Amino acid sequence: MIRFENVSKEYPDGTLAVKTVDFQIQEGEFFVLIGPSGSGKTTTLKMINRLIPLTGGTIKIQNKKISEYNIHELRWNIGYVLQDISLFPHMTIEENIAIVPEMKKWESGKISQRIDELLDMVGLDPSTYRKRKPNELSGGQQQRIGVARALAANPPIILMDEPFSALDPISREKLQDDLVELQKQIKKTIVFVTHDMNEALKLGERICVMKDGEVVQIGSPEALLHSPATEFVRDFVGTKPTHINILDGIKPVDEAAAGNIPSITKNTGLPEILALLTEHESIAVEENGGIVGILDRQSVIHLLSDQMEVR
Repeated sequence: MIRFENVSKEYPDGTLAVKTVDFQIQEGEFFVLIGPSGSGKTTTLKMINRLIPLTGGTIKIQNKKISEYNIHELRWNIGYVLQDISLFPHMTIEENIAIVPEMKKWESGKISQRIDELLDMVGLDPSTYRKRKPNELSGGQQQRIGVARALAANPPIILMDEPFSALDPISREKLQDDLVELQKQIKKTIVFVTHDMNEALKLGERICVMKDGEVVQIGSPEALLHSPATEFVRDFVGTKPTHINILDGIKPVDEAAAGNIPSITKNTGLPEILALLTEHESIAVEENGGIVGILDRQSVIHLLSDQMEVR
């Protein structure tokens, strides 16, 4: 879907922000770029839609160089969600969401229907919020509108540049949870920048760890937690837990449904759990000879993140 081939970015003052990176983002994947300040993650993101021109190498979308796309066509087909939201304050919510569909000359009935659909999708009642102005909404509600606006013209790719970092912890966690559920419905290719490892572990199907403009490791949350490639990744992820309380993360399921997936006991070690979840979406948990529930990847990541926060 999105392919970086020997991509680099050098600024006029000689700063080498990105140093010859190579990776591919799959269609429909939730891909997270993470690293400390100055690692090159935001520059990497912004090169995708040509907000920052690359210095060397090639970025391709659907096997076509981004330089070969008309700049307006490229950006209309890539949704973009920023940390500061950037809603137009003089416009109503419906007017903000309608911007790109109007530029693409959608007919008014289709735009109106899309606005209602998107407001419902992000958990805001259309009849309540369509006519409001951004200053009448909370920060979390404004960010939901930012997501809706990015999705308005149904683009295949969504870029998200630390979209939740300015929010309070409760709003942030709620939006993270909602984004996970939303992605299950929309199945977009999402490229998400964050400096928060817990956020990356919670959201990402794969995580790209960057340092000093270079890619240090790309892998699943389980891979980063269980097999960090370097000491930097190990330190950035945090102290690696060796045990979790499985019963804190299980979800109810009937035994018939659980009969076709691997099973573990509550005393199974974390390495074995992670190895199984690398191959399977979920695993059954047995206790006293019966299945008491299932454990899936998201539940384990939540448990590991909670344990890291405690430490």
